[in-house]
Amino acid sequence: MIGLISATAAGAAARDRLAAAWPERTRVYDGPVADAVRRAFGECEQLVCFLATGAVVRLVAPLLGDKASDPGVVCVDEGGRFAVALLGGHGGGANELAREVGESLAAQPVVTTATDAVGVPGLDTLGLPFEGDVAGVTRALLDGEPVALEAEVAWPLPPLPLADSGSYRVRVTDRAGEPAAGEVLLRPPTLVVGVGASKGAPVAEVLGLVEETLRDAGLSARSVAELATVDAKSEEPGIVLAAERLGVPLVTYPADALAGVAVPNPSDAPLAAVGTPSVAEAAALIGGGELLVPKRKSAGGPAMATCAVVRRPGRGRLAVVGLGPGARDLLTPRAKAELRRASVLVGLDQYVDQIRDLLRPGTRVLESGLGAEEERARTAVAEAREGRAVALIGSGDAGVYAMASPALAEASDDIDVVGVPGVTAALAAGAILGAPLGHDHVSISLSDLHTPWEVIERRVRAAAEADIVVTFYNPRSRGRDWQLPKALGILAEHRAPATPVGVVRNASRPDESSRVTSLGELDPATVDMMTVVTVGNTATRNIAGRMVTPRGYRWQEDPH
Repeated sequence: MIGLISATAAGAAARDRLAAAWPERTRVYDGPVADAVRRAFGECEQLVCFLATGAVVRLVAPLLGDKASDPGVVCVDEGGRFAVALLGGHGGGANELAREVGESLAAQPVVTTATDAVGVPGLDTLGLPFEGDVAGVTRALLDGEPVALEAEVAWPLPPLPLADSGSYRVRVTDRAGEPAAGEVLLRPPTLVVGVGASKGAPVAEVLGLVEETLRDAGLSARSVAELATVDAKSEEPGIVLAAERLGVPLVTYPADALAGVAVPNPSDAPLAAVGTPSVAEAAALIGGGELLVPKRKSAGGPAMATCAVVRRPGRGRLAVVGLGPGARDLLTPRAKAELRRASVLVGLDQYVDQIRDLLRPGTRVLESGLGAEEERARTAVAEAREGRAVALIGSGDAGVYAMASPALAEASDDIDVVGVPGVTAALAAGAILGAPLGHDHVSISLSDLHTPWEVIERRVRAAAEADIVVTFYNPRSRGRDWQLPKALGILAEHRAPATPVGVVRNASRPDESSRVTSLGELDPATVDMMTVVTVGNTATRNIAGRMVTPRGYRWQEDPH
């Protein structure tokens, strides 16, 4: 919950705007300001104070504990011009909150954390549990001192200025142990603990077995990704509570799926009880990986719990990112976050140029020219298979005539794939033209480089006969000048010459141009590869220079 505090009418007005924008996330604290801050500080994860920074400093100073538990605090001036991350920039999430508040209130976020200032991701912001001298190692990174990376297990990290050796060290490990001086341990979630239990097994016995097993194997409980068991035990209290106390999800599998997993220690007892000769080992191994600890039983007699531990290999991460039609304000926040998360960027050179300034220092950029789509897809997948965090970019939405298809055709289930949607050219052009896509519509690429013209023509005829609005991508180039006239001729067999047609070139870019013409008047020679052509259906109208396709409700029908 985010506590909101203000002292004046102007501050209250901005406070109320934020409360209205985030009704589920915020709570307004009224009354004397000092009391309001004290109550919110103890009850909320974050605070937004519509007060001067000096006043907030004096109010929160007596309340400070440590950076791991203090809430993040953001100050907004009473004019609503700035949102200042004052306290808990990373641990308390104040930096990101300042950006969100700034976006919501049209204020300028002010973030002074050293790593943010130079574009280096903070070691405490990587989404991994961490231990050790974060401040000292971060200071060394900022001062340009060599900081070594020792990755005992592969994990996709964002770009960090790390070296092969140095007096400071970042170690990525799931092994137990205390960090040395000048060292930070990052704990990736690589361990899966398979668990079996008799009915009524106490949580103390299940949890004690898991913790003892990890301790004896020299493994960190902070690297446990999940507890796994058979479906029949999905509501067994001892297992459910053990997962809750470890702070990890409980994942369950059907008995027949576990029965198909080869294990070193099958048993007749679980086969009779739940239909599989192994629960703990099979549940841990079903997703693949290395069996670090074979099945162990809990102490005492009779033993009511079993567990086994598997290390799953670190998986690379491929984000397929749609950049939108070109305008920076149509690039989604999620896309920006993925660009900053990636240690490797793969893309068409002209698209890379659009977003190069958003990349973190040290991001490795692999760019190529037109016509190398399949090569880029293979490169991105190969980099992800090496355990890296990769972003593969495309214009518009990466899944629409772009890089998602070749990349996913190349990828298998050995990497994680994340799709990041983008504003498509059809949507951008539609918004410029009016509302041409108000009813059923279809997008068709007229490029026959990868699709035979016979197939394209069949699709155009189907759309024409079905009276569907059509958006043509790749309509005409120097080497392909007959396809658009042919497609328009097919549509003209089913639609009147007065049917509105929208032509948008470089949608959302500085040299954007657009016009609404008609099927009978459109000159294909005025169209190129940077253009999107939208042809209305028989209901589409030109209203005040805008294309409008009715949604088809009966009350919109023209009685004349």
